[in-house]
This record gives sequence, structure tokens and C-alpha cells, in this order.
Amino acid sequence: MTSDPAGTQTMRRPGPIRRVIGSLDDPVLRALVTATAVARIGRGVFLSITVLYFIRVVGLSGGEAAIVLAAASGSSILASFLGGWLADRWSARRLSLVFEVAAGLFLVAYAFVGSFATAIVLAVASGFLDALAQSSRSAVIARGFTGDNRVHARAVLRTVTNLSIAAGSGIAAIALAIGTTLAYRTVIVIAGVICAVGAIPLLRLPSSVDAARRVAETITTETGSVNTAATAAAERELRRDWRARSPWRDPRYLLLTLFSAAFGMQFGVAEVGVPLWIAHATAAPDATVSMLLIANTVLVVLFQVRLSRNTHDLRVAGRVSLIAGVLMAGACLVYASAAGLPVVAAIAVLLIALIAHTFAEILSQAGGWGLSFELADPVRAGAYQGVFGMTFSIGSLVAPLLVNATAIALGFAGWAILAVVFLGSALGIAAIAFRAARQEHQA
Repeated sequence: MTSDPAGTQTMRRPGPIRRVIGSLDDPVLRALVTATAVARIGRGVFLSITVLYFIRVVGLSGGEAAIVLAAASGSSILASFLGGWLADRWSARRLSLVFEVAAGLFLVAYAFVGSFATAIVLAVASGFLDALAQSSRSAVIARGFTGDNRVHARAVLRTVTNLSIAAGSGIAAIALAIGTTLAYRTVIVIAGVICAVGAIPLLRLPSSVDAARRVAETITTETGSVNTAATAAAERELRRDWRARSPWRDPRYLLLTLFSAAFGMQFGVAEVGVPLWIAHATAAPDATVSMLLIANTVLVVLFQVRLSRNTHDLRVAGRVSLIAGVLMAGACLVYASAAGLPVVAAIAVLLIALIAHTFAEILSQAGGWGLSFELADPVRAGAYQGVFGMTFSIGSLVAPLLVNATAIALGFAGWAILAVVFLGSALGIAAIAFRAARQEHQA
């Protein structure tokens, strides 16, 4: 608490870490945050050394390493839906636990990879299991919270994820500095064990996060005996109603997923496009990539929770999605303008683009979370979250190909094409949100 010159006292707004800690009074969020904090440290370690491990230790070519990573992304598309589908039928908390532990053990197995074939098999298996775990966890969030609290939970978990991955990257630097085969494999085993251990806090999740049992009420006759025919008819009606609530029969939600997948390619721009652009088209040193990554992490940690407020409101979600589209389109054009500039100017321009890009990322995530929860049928929360969870996997698979074919191959014109793609997808998301808000108001 601080005092102003007039002597009145004003409350100091809590920082991002305090906001995260203040959220932990909720037992569901506390369990999820603890599990995420531990498991994502392991993922951070693994992500930081995977490519170099494949090339320097296993002996894969750069192209083979890229195929392995693409295979992992491809396998997660189906797994994202399947995890949610299963979470509507069995215990989401138990599924999350089992999938997370299994995914961690498969990461441990990476230490024993000796060929391209075994790398592919493990990449597909671990990517599949990780996507199953994430989708099951989304179902837990959908049922464990309501309204703005669901978006808040996702924002808190994303903040924790960024902090944990950054910590994991620091641990991975040890193996990278030593550079021996033993160092790489030891750190990979440690990363997998950390991921598996991170699932333990999920045991504390309450049963309320699981789907309600789908059992039709037993119908009796006037004499009190069971009316077998009427009960069987009720069971059939329950099954028909269940199938009718499938997200695959919801054109609006499928369209939201499609537009969100298109906008989700912005992660590919950050992970693939920007590093390649810096290396091949600008005078900025390669170290600029690390500087931009750190800046992105800091901004997400500082602003994700704050800027996710009230996006459970359909109109707010539509507005922030539209703003994200404008920012992302602008970021693409600013990235493009870094080509040909002197070193200092190029770094400054790239940093400006990164800031716009990061706020586009933050706002698009906040708007997408709000819409994915509010436009879903709560009876099939798992399946709906599973379908929406496919957006990241699809974006991760398509983005490297599209970014290389546009920005890297065509230069400014290619970046302009990407700007149109991001702005168009944001307009589509906003249109869905605003129309849904009008229909809700008229109902």
C-alpha cells in the first residue's frame, strides 16, 4: 500500500507472479499449476536440445531431424481430439495422470535412440501422448471452472509454462556447454523423469472435474416394477442426444477451430520464420534470436493474465481477436522491413516487430480461450476442447512449410501474404464472436 501527496492510501496492483500465487487458493488450479510447473521444466530441457541431439549424437541429417519433429506434430492432431473424447467417457484427472507419466517415460527413451526409424517411432509416440495429456487437462479446466475463471486458469497456466520452459532451457544449457554424448543423454533422461514426476500433483484433483455419468433414469410402472421397455427407450434417447452434441456437428465451432488454426501459425513464424529471416536476410547477428525469445517470454509472463480478463464475454473475445489480427499483420510487415538495414537498425526493427507479435500472441490466446469455452456444449466439454486443441497441432505442422514458401522464399511479398492470412483469420474469428453475441442477446 502506498500514500499519495494528499495523504490518501491506494492499493498497489499486484505483479504477475503475485497474481499467479494469489490464484492458488483454488484446489483445482493449485494442482494444475504445480503439475505444469514441474512437467514443463522437463519439456523446456527437452525442446532446447532435441534438434542438436538428433544431429550431433544420433547422426541424423537436418532434413531427417525436421521430419522427426513434423511426425511428432502430425501425430498430435488426432491425439488432441481423442484425449478430449476419452475425457467425456472416463475420468479426465486419471487420464491426464496416466498420459503425462507415459509421455515422460517415452522422453526418457529418447536417450537410447540410435537410428532415424527409432527416432520417428518415439517422436510419434511421445507427441501423441503429450497431446492426449494436454487435451484431457483442457477438459479438466472446462469442468473445474466457470466463466472468466476458466480463461484466467488458462492464462495462469500459460504464464507458468513460459517460466518453466525458460528454466528448463537454462538446465539444457549445461548439456550444450559440455557437448558430450553422455551429457546429452543424461540431461534427456533427467528431462523425461521430471515430466513424469510432474504428473503426481494431478492426484489431488477433485472428482468434480470428471464428466457426469451418462445413465438414463430407471422408469418404473405404477406397481413399482422396472419398465424395461421405457428404460431402454430412455437409454437410446440419451445416446442419440449425446451423438447430436458432437463438435463435428457444430459448423460454427469447426469454423472457429479452422480460423484459430490459421492464426496459430504465428507460433511457426516465431520459431521458424524469424530465425531464418534473421540469418539469411538481415544484418542482425544470430544472437538476436535469443534476445527476441527472452523478450517474448518476459512479455507473456507480465501481461498474459492481465490481458485475458473478461474474454469469456463474446464481444470482448471478438475485439481482442481483431486487435491481435491487426498487430500480427503489422508485425509481419515490420519483420520484412528489417532486411537491408544496418545492424543496429535491424535489431531495433526486429524488436519492435517482436513486441507487436507477442501482444498479438497474448490477445489471440485470450480471445481463443474465451470463445473455445463459451461456444462449446458443456455436456461434451472434453470433445469440444479436444477439437479446439487441434488448432495448435495443425498450425505447428503447416506453419514451417507456409513460412518457407512465403516469407523466406519471396521476401517482403511473402511477408505481406502472411499478413493477409493472419488478418483474414482474425476477422473470421471476430465475426463468429460478434454473431454469437448478438444471438445470445436476442435469446
